[in-house]
Amino acid sequence: MAQIRKICAVITARPSYSRVKTALQAIKNHPGLKLQLVVAGSALLDRYGNAINFIEKDGFKIDEKVFMVLEGENKTAMAKTTGLGVMELANVFYNLQPDAVLTIADRFETIATSIAASYQNIPLIHLQGGEVTGNIDEKVRHANTKLADIHFVTSKDAKERVIKMGEDENYVFNTGCPSIDLAAEALKEPSLDFNPVERYGGVGGDISADEDYLVVMQHPVTTEYHEARQNVIKTLKVIHSLNMPTYWFWPNIDAGADGTSNGIRSYREKYNPTNIRFFKNMEPSDFLKLLINSKCLIGNSSVGIRECSFLGIPVVNIGTRQNKRLRGENVIDVSYEEIEIQNAIEKQLNVAKFPKNNIYGDGNSGERIAEILTSINLRFHKTITY
Repeated sequence: MAQIRKICAVITARPSYSRVKTALQAIKNHPGLKLQLVVAGSALLDRYGNAINFIEKDGFKIDEKVFMVLEGENKTAMAKTTGLGVMELANVFYNLQPDAVLTIADRFETIATSIAASYQNIPLIHLQGGEVTGNIDEKVRHANTKLADIHFVTSKDAKERVIKMGEDENYVFNTGCPSIDLAAEALKEPSLDFNPVERYGGVGGDISADEDYLVVMQHPVTTEYHEARQNVIKTLKVIHSLNMPTYWFWPNIDAGADGTSNGIRSYREKYNPTNIRFFKNMEPSDFLKLLINSKCLIGNSSVGIRECSFLGIPVVNIGTRQNKRLRGENVIDVSYEEIEIQNAIEKQLNVAKFPKNNIYGDGNSGERIAEILTSINLRFHKTITY
């Protein structure tokens, strides 16, 4: 009888969970695999959405929790958080003894997972390598790729790039993105069958999803973190002036997040925009239903590039955070100038939906990933010798 393989996945932030949820479920359900789940970083913190609550609600057993976030939301805090992560995760992997470790995408702290695993000669699996954005995320993503042994990429373009980086093409698989699996599932029953304010609370205006509404997700850009406050205020001014009900989501933990958060708080206190309500987080399925029924997504989240291309949601992408990333025809790219943002939103409001685009997957990524992990040779990997 074949030995059951222990696959240890590390979730470090709220977006990482939706990026890998269906793969985790497929690994958990597969008789040839055992899921080991580590929740770390901002995924454990209430101010960034407490993603661990949704993970536990979905029935996943958490093997280890790693508290590693250093407060500050600046580039030095990011570096020190990553260093703490390497030390803590090294102990976790030593204790769990996984057959392989799975790290996700490109958040700054994910490099800690890659270092802690690869330095201990544990085969490393990287999800979402080979994409380009032009900021610190791209450096981390490519570094993860070079430390990894097995690559689950989300597009043909990404697969070609990973192979050009020198990785063995026999270990690079275009599985698509598991987040598209969730989008495909949401499309089966797309109606907004809950009241976002009643279910998630939030703060701000008493808005209703019965009217046409917008969704905003604007994060800081680590290479432009000094401008985070003024950039988000520009977007706030535009959204406020449009006077459409708007569901606005709190920024992630990257450098500049304090500037973005302070900008939101100060604008709320000064102008009290009654058409905007602010939320920390939502369950992935609920968030996708909110998106499907919205008129437009505004900001700089990869959700606009990835899930919205599959769903056909109009998107106004602001600034450089998603620079160079493969996108569908649903996206209009603009600078931080208010008039550009407003004109693009008004243009997108005239579009009901765009055609569905499968550039990031067809909705079956999680199952593909689990099947590959049951049969791939884990003994072939780039070992470190001393």
